[in-house]
Amino acid sequence: MSKRSDISEFDLINDYFADMTSQREDVALGIGDDAALLRVPQGMELAVSVDTLVAGVHFFPDISPSDLGHKVLAVNLSDLAAMGAEPAWATLALTLPGVDGVWIGEFCRGFSELAAHYDLQLVGGDTTSGPLSITVQVQGLLPMGMGLTRSGAQVGDDIYVTGTLGDAALALVCKRDGEDREDMPQLLGRLDRPIPRVEAGIALRGFASSAIDISDGLAADLGHILQSSGVGASVDLDRIPLSPSVAASLQESNDWSLIIAGGDDYELCFTLPPVHRDQVASISRRIGVTMTRIGLIDAQSDLRCLLPDGSLWSPEHTGYEHFSRSDGDN
Repeated sequence: MSKRSDISEFDLINDYFADMTSQREDVALGIGDDAALLRVPQGMELAVSVDTLVAGVHFFPDISPSDLGHKVLAVNLSDLAAMGAEPAWATLALTLPGVDGVWIGEFCRGFSELAAHYDLQLVGGDTTSGPLSITVQVQGLLPMGMGLTRSGAQVGDDIYVTGTLGDAALALVCKRDGEDREDMPQLLGRLDRPIPRVEAGIALRGFASSAIDISDGLAADLGHILQSSGVGASVDLDRIPLSPSVAASLQESNDWSLIIAGGDDYELCFTLPPVHRDQVASISRRIGVTMTRIGLIDAQSDLRCLLPDGSLWSPEHTGYEHFSRSDGDN
C-alpha cells in the first residue's frame, strides 16, 4: 500500500465511508458526529459483538482488499448468526500503514456488498496510521428472550453443524506450503470470503437449545458449549460433512485435525432436542443450507470423537488460541 500524507482523517471519512452502506430508518444519527444515535425497537434486544483482524495473524498480507473487506464483516456477522440476531449496524476502526485510494475503494466495496445483503448500516468508526489491522463491531436485533446462547445444551440433545468443515483450513495449509491445486480458488473462497449463516441462526430461534459459530475449530467451539452447559458429548467423525476436496485430503492423510481443529469455517454448531429433527430438515430446505447431525449431548464431562470403528480419536490440539506459540499465522 502506497503512503500519502496529504489526506486527513475527515477526507477519508467523507470520500470513502460516509455513504458506504445503505441508510436505515432506525439510525437517528450516523457517521459525522461524536457518536451514533440508534433506535432499538420496543420488545427487541441488542446483540453486540466485536472482532479485530491483524495482518499476518488473521489474514495473509496479499489478500485482495475486496476479500478483506468482506471477511472482516463476515466474521462478525457469524457471531450475530450464532445468537440468532438480525444484523442492523456496524462500526469500523481501520489502521492503515498508508493511504492508497484504490486499496481503500476495493476494501469498501467488499464490505459494503456484504452489508447491503443484510441491510446493515455503517454508523461510525475510526481511522489511524499504523500496521494494518481492522476492528469491526456489529450490532443486531432479536426478540426479547429469544437469543441463542452457549449454555442451553441438555443431555439427549442432537448436535448439528451447517455447511461443510475443513475447507478454509485446507486452503491455509496449501497456501503456506505453496501447493498449487486445481480446486484452490474454491478453497480460498472459503478462507477469504466466508458466508455468515445469519439466515440459519434466525430460523433456529425457538428450536436450538444452544449455538456457537465455528471460528476456532469444531472441537474448541463445541467445547465452549459443553463447558457453558455443564455437559459432555460424543461426535461421530464419519458424520461430519466434508467437501470433495477435504474428503480427498482426509483419505490421503487419515488425519482429522484439519477438520476438527483447523478453524476459519464460520459455520454454526448447534444443539436441539431430537423432537425437532423434522423442523431442522424443513429449515435446511427452506434456506438452502445443509444441516447435518453429527453427535449427541450426554452427561459425561468431555468431548469424545469416535472413528467409524467406534474407537476414540484425540486431536493434538482442539483449535486456534491467541497468544499460543503453537498457533499458526491465520
